[in-house]
Amino acid sequence: MVAGVQIHTKVAQDAQSEILTDGAVAFLAALHRTFESTRQSLLAARDDAQRRFDSGVPLDFPPETAHIRAEPSWHCAPPGPGLEDRRVEITGPTDRKMVINALNSGAKTFMADFEDSSAPTFANMIVGQVNLRDAINRQIDFSSSGKQYKLSENPAVLLVRPRGWHLDETRVTVDNTPISGSLFDFGLYFYTNAHELIKRGSGPFFYLPKMEHYLEARLWNDVFLFSQSYIGIPHNTIRATVLIETLPAAFQMEEILFELRNHSAGLNCGRWDYIFSAIKKRRADRSAVLPDRKDVTMTVPFMDAYVRLLIQTCHRRKVAAMGGMSAQIPIKDDPKANEVAMEKVRADKLREVTAGHDGTWIAHPLINQIARKVFDENMLGPNQYHIRREDVKVAAADLLSSNVPGKITEDGIRSNVSVALAYCGAWIGGNGCIPVSYLMEDAATAEIARVQLWQWVKYSSRLDTGEQITAPYVDRIIAEQASGVQKIAPSVKDDHLKIATKYLMDQVRQQWPSEFLTSDLMPYLTMADGVEDKWHRSVL
Repeated sequence: MVAGVQIHTKVAQDAQSEILTDGAVAFLAALHRTFESTRQSLLAARDDAQRRFDSGVPLDFPPETAHIRAEPSWHCAPPGPGLEDRRVEITGPTDRKMVINALNSGAKTFMADFEDSSAPTFANMIVGQVNLRDAINRQIDFSSSGKQYKLSENPAVLLVRPRGWHLDETRVTVDNTPISGSLFDFGLYFYTNAHELIKRGSGPFFYLPKMEHYLEARLWNDVFLFSQSYIGIPHNTIRATVLIETLPAAFQMEEILFELRNHSAGLNCGRWDYIFSAIKKRRADRSAVLPDRKDVTMTVPFMDAYVRLLIQTCHRRKVAAMGGMSAQIPIKDDPKANEVAMEKVRADKLREVTAGHDGTWIAHPLINQIARKVFDENMLGPNQYHIRREDVKVAAADLLSSNVPGKITEDGIRSNVSVALAYCGAWIGGNGCIPVSYLMEDAATAEIARVQLWQWVKYSSRLDTGEQITAPYVDRIIAEQASGVQKIAPSVKDDHLKIATKYLMDQVRQQWPSEFLTSDLMPYLTMADGVEDKWHRSVL
């Protein structure tokens, strides 16, 4: 074992022995020792920025980088091998069956997710790495309950999303400090697979989540330069697509691309997390209270402005502008309801392709044909980089528009409570991706639900009936909805539901909402892996 590194859990021992080799662990230690202090300073800078927003300083485009935005001559790297055409991307967690089905789905690419659709138990993280290694080496085939799962001849191109900068990998410490979840996920995948991916004509391709500042993109770029040198591959081999899913990042899209320009594969509209971030970053702004979650669509002004600016920015810099998720899954027992749902998917994908997006996200293999048909009919080339959208003029006020038509209803509150309880309960049990009402939900939906409930209580919002929303009112709804959670999420255990219930009741009473439910609830996963979590305060 490498000096100074400790693996604190014995779960998934076979997978650990395969993936956590001395070479891989030495690389993780080198990443940690080189970049951890910078990560911590950037996380502290997030807190400083939030204090400024709370004091009334409005979000705006950074004045110190106006020259980068104004300079037309710089462009990003050309697409990596297999990334020229990304018209449909499927996403999902890294369990073996999902990896095979996603790679075989017919989608152009598969984003294997260690982040919002995975609950980061150590087994999920480590076994997921084994599954991706086996897929890359074409050794992933297996059988279960008499059914064969076999990788096709031409699988989708693989991209990997590590955890965000804010998350720790609490089961692995370097010099008595937890390693960054981002560096753990990235480092193991890169060290294990980069040479093999290049040999097979692909490359180490990533999605980068939850960034809030261009300096966080600079940190990723520095990590990429260090890592490529460490294993002896050419600089600028890595490609990374950044999810623009926080409100501050929407004001720094050009700068984020500029920092990563030699490794950039574009930007993606991480739309559900973006709504979550918009509420959280404007938590002290009474005018930013939103109506029911279902009313915050992609066509409301602040979301439409974000989409138009992202497409314009990416195409100006010659990289992909990826559209958002269709979380719909087929409704097999109700053909009429299924057709209504699929028509919504078609309309959403048509909006994206006609706006100029180069591709879109889906969560279920059976949605691929619908999304693919819309893009095939409306995007005749491999992408739409040539659509410059020079007509677009987006000001800071457009990104901060409070014009969101809709109401706050009891049905909206019940929907938020149900999905938050179901998701948190499932997540504590090790499942980060659950179907709710024929939508495949991950952490982003639960986060919107959580902070909306907080926001409505904080600002004494009123229902469409005139009734005021208070903490005791929400408590009553939570108690009523809790009894039905296991009908929509049967895997949720009673004790996990109790934790989720208490957590949600506590959250609506806070002065400010917690930054991330995943950080709040991580101690439960750490303890389940037999490790004392000394680094996260208990939230309950």
